[in-house]
Amino acid sequence: MRIVQNLVVIFVVVTLALIIIPLPPFFLDFMFILNMALSLIILLTTMFINGPLDFQIFPSALLITTLLRLALNISSTRLILSNGGSAGAVIATFGNFVLGGNAIVGFIVFLIIIIVQFVVITKGAERISEVSARFTLDAMPGKQMAIDADLSSGTITEVEARERRKNVQREAEFYGAMDGATKFVKGDAIASIIIAVINLVAGTIIGIIQGGMAFSEVLSVYSIATVGDGLVSQVPALMISVGTSMIVTRAASEDNLNIEVTRQLLSQPVVLIISGIAIACLSLIPGAPALQILIIAIMLVVFGIILIRNQQQQVAVEEADELTQFVEQEGSEIDFYRNIDNVYDIIGVEPIEMEFGYSLLPLVDENSSSSFIDRIVIFRKQYALDMGVVIPSVRLRDNGLINPNQYIIKIKGEEVAKGDVLVGYYLALDPGGDCEPIDGIETIEPAYGIKGKWVTEKDKEMAEVYGYTVIDALSVIVTHLSEVIKKHMHELLSRQDINSLLENVSKSNPAIVADVIPNIVSIADFQKILINLLNEGVPIRDMESILESIGDHGISIKDTDMLTEYVRQKLKRTITRKYTDGNSIKVIALDQEIENIILNSAKKNEHGTYLAIDPSVVQTIVEKVTEQRDKLKELIDQSIILTSPIVRIYFKRLIEQFLGDLTVLSFNEIETNIQIQVIGMVKLES
Repeated sequence: MRIVQNLVVIFVVVTLALIIIPLPPFFLDFMFILNMALSLIILLTTMFINGPLDFQIFPSALLITTLLRLALNISSTRLILSNGGSAGAVIATFGNFVLGGNAIVGFIVFLIIIIVQFVVITKGAERISEVSARFTLDAMPGKQMAIDADLSSGTITEVEARERRKNVQREAEFYGAMDGATKFVKGDAIASIIIAVINLVAGTIIGIIQGGMAFSEVLSVYSIATVGDGLVSQVPALMISVGTSMIVTRAASEDNLNIEVTRQLLSQPVVLIISGIAIACLSLIPGAPALQILIIAIMLVVFGIILIRNQQQQVAVEEADELTQFVEQEGSEIDFYRNIDNVYDIIGVEPIEMEFGYSLLPLVDENSSSSFIDRIVIFRKQYALDMGVVIPSVRLRDNGLINPNQYIIKIKGEEVAKGDVLVGYYLALDPGGDCEPIDGIETIEPAYGIKGKWVTEKDKEMAEVYGYTVIDALSVIVTHLSEVIKKHMHELLSRQDINSLLENVSKSNPAIVADVIPNIVSIADFQKILINLLNEGVPIRDMESILESIGDHGISIKDTDMLTEYVRQKLKRTITRKYTDGNSIKVIALDQEIENIILNSAKKNEHGTYLAIDPSVVQTIVEKVTEQRDKLKELIDQSIILTSPIVRIYFKRLIEQFLGDLTVLSFNEIETNIQIQVIGMVKLES
């Protein structure tokens, strides 16, 4: 067992010993065959892996095999020059096979093999390794930032983030090692040429001077040995070079190279037919080998026709299966809905519902290893911690009537948002608007309406290097859904949710619940208060403070809007934390004249309070608010209007139908230790 664990160490030590210790021809033949076997194993491994990181030891394997070939070259050169050109059966067999009785032609063929390996394959692999290493290292900061962003948003867990960081590091180390390891292949090719020249020249001199052989005999003996020695080294070297090129040109995929090439090349049978016809036209050229051309052309056309028929049969089988399932489903549905009670089950609406085109189904199907459900669960947990309310279940459906790349988000059965994503692409967003242009499909990010581009996997790293924020298609959908839920959560708060929240409070403070509900306010009025808070993004997690505020003011005040204002003031610590930056808050103040107009326009009736303001005055107020917001949007991320406590609710109702995303706060909702910085003023007259 100890020997197996240290097998690589023993192998390297033995290889180094081969450089010094003379080898008998039998053992040298054995080592040459072992070298070929190892090279073939490495070549086939590079073709069967799904991505470069599946064979991360390749740079080390490249060094070991190169060292072995050089050691064998030195040993074979020693035998060739000391044994009169005899260096074992393997070298003699390869030399006689290639020379074919003509030393000059055989030696030229040998040189061509070396030149092809050195100039074409080795040079290309070296260049690809250099470029891959540079781009991989340049893209590392962007990848790390993307991982941190996903972790911060709750998209991935700490364990997943750690694994992704580890993969990024492994990828950088791999391509960095490959950049240096390809130099071994290049140096090996150069050394083979030098050793071949030494064998031929030195062998000729030794044969003539020491052996007394004729020049023609010397040339025949040592050319066979030189070519044979070169080939038994260059054939494994060629396999290693091809394996090197194969692994640095591979992108991560679901299957190995053999399956991917077969599937992708044969996915377009029409191409085979057109190619066959084009090849057949070559037979019209005078002197062309018509028989060979027509055989290949016929094979391509016939193969293409067979593939088309197979595809048509597959489509027909799928359509038949769908028809059978439809008929069976229709029959079972009729029997099912004979029971009138079952009809009631279909008339209800889901709180949150998503419909997907068929191209997006793999993104959300758990059977396809999708993390969509897990991400919703993580978002539900985070939203509950932030806002104090639990998001209801999301119903997922497929919809064959919409665009294959489209999804629709519904709230209580009605569409409120939709978007389009491209499976297999990444959305590149330019956060600052100053990134270098990249190739991609123009689009609009559905959650925030930001311009972006869909880029392919190969362009993803380049986009990250240029400073784009790159998001996968699933993250785009999850982000859009989360923003829609935040916007409409006040509509989703049901009586059942209210009961669950109150039961949760009763576990720790049953007295406050029993005192307020329903003695001071009813469940319906309590629901209205919570809806008012959620509608303006105020967390309701501190339920005890909310109930205490209602208990303090609910006896004398029955207007739920006014009770909401007192609750907001009770939650001022929460509101302050949400909107302040450090110990200060930047706001736009409301002129006293506008506040007086609003107060004088407030009218009450049996249904509550409303504003009776002239439409032209309303339009002017909205224009002035918009003007201030646009003027200061570069100074502050979120526009906040600060009013007196008695005006806040009325001004919010006035402005929300025009500027729904505008935040309106009162002085009593900000902690006393917070510095208020007034950076703008809304006035009727400038």
